[in-house]
Amino acid sequence: MEADLPPADEPRDHGPWKILQSTEVYRDPWLSLRKDDVIRPDGDRGTHSVVSIKPGVSVVAIDDEQNIYLTEEFHYAVGRYTLEAVSGGCDEREDPLTAARRELREELGILAADWRSLGVVDPFTAMVLSPTELFLARELTFVSSQPEGTEQIRCVRMPLAEAVSLVLASGITHAPSCVAVLKAARVVGSGSG
Repeated sequence: MEADLPPADEPRDHGPWKILQSTEVYRDPWLSLRKDDVIRPDGDRGTHSVVSIKPGVSVVAIDDEQNIYLTEEFHYAVGRYTLEAVSGGCDEREDPLTAARRELREELGILAADWRSLGVVDPFTAMVLSPTELFLARELTFVSSQPEGTEQIRCVRMPLAEAVSLVLASGITHAPSCVAVLKAARVVGSGSG
């Protein structure tokens, strides 16, 4: 999830900060939490916490009629149903494209012949390390989905233009999904996708 930390007795520069010591507070298969004892940019001592979430992917699948396929699912942290791109974490040593193909197949039962990376986003840069690679999937084939036991996903098909409107009106709030929808609309609209 993150680079190995140096021994606690070796302070290191971190941009304008100096990390005096790093302590892992919690770890599970999806995330870790560390607390850094630091010297802040203003010279005062303090602490800074970082949540590291395993790298992930978000995929927007768009058919030949410019319909987008999104997921609707209850998400525990926000306590409500959300409309999102297909999203998930990369398994250990799994490259992002492989993860994207797997997640699209599992969550919505969609295979795609044409894949395009839309770049990487950092969903929340102040305290969360969670790089997410975005993908546009085209030339779609539909098979049965294979969701995980925690997933109760409904496939939502709508015109791409409607999804863009939902992003702009905060009807879609998952940050990587918002960026993926807007980037995909730009690519598809420009005729270069």
